[in-house]
Amino acid sequence: MPNAIDTQAFTGNRLLDSLPAQELAHLSLKQVAFSLGQVIYECDAHVGYAYFPTTSVISCLYTTQSGATAETALVGNDGVLGTALFLADGTSPHRAVAQIGGNAMRMPAKALQADFARGGSFQAVLLRYTHALITQISQTAVCNRLHPLEQRLCRWLLLCHDRVAGSEFLMTQEFISNMLGGRRESVTVAAGHLQDLGVIRYSRGHITIVDRNGLERLTCECYGVVQASSLGPKTIGEPKLVSASGRSMRDDGAMLSTG
Repeated sequence: MPNAIDTQAFTGNRLLDSLPAQELAHLSLKQVAFSLGQVIYECDAHVGYAYFPTTSVISCLYTTQSGATAETALVGNDGVLGTALFLADGTSPHRAVAQIGGNAMRMPAKALQADFARGGSFQAVLLRYTHALITQISQTAVCNRLHPLEQRLCRWLLLCHDRVAGSEFLMTQEFISNMLGGRRESVTVAAGHLQDLGVIRYSRGHITIVDRNGLERLTCECYGVVQASSLGPKTIGEPKLVSASGRSMRDDGAMLSTG
């Protein structure tokens, strides 16, 4: 089936962009847009599409019977949402919500399953990403259990910053607290302390990363573990070059608008 995009173009998703041009051209992809807070999957619902984020970031959330919510993983331009389509029965094990609004490449479930079954680079890329996702989920569980909220906030800010091309995006304070499994008031206190340390600027509605290296020094080891596994799949052909910190060097800060 012809691709719905110009397959010679840069898609913005690292999994797709690591594929040989011919294999990418074969995939049935269509660009879609997500708004902040948009629900993409409900827990235990049938998955009709897989999504390869390009400028959006998707949170995988679990909500307890008491109503408490925490993020188990996030998916950005390093991955794909919908691993249940090639690992299980196509039922989502979590709720998926657009944490940062933006675009993604959408692929029908049946098309993804057929292309995965053919093997080749596409299958290898998805399996390698699955390993990175499992690492992220496991490390998030460790982090939420053992590390203070301030370190979890540092980790989360860094992971978000790694997965966006721009330097500014919208985010509600309540949403951040849900991601970290903490109270909104606790997020305010943690962000205020990070501002006192000079690594971010914080005011009502905005967080700006002003010292990324400082933020990396303050975060726990979980960030390094997750980032080391989420650099993207081994590229077919020449390997991709990354900075010593595991991401492209950037001089600009990152602003989060938290209303």
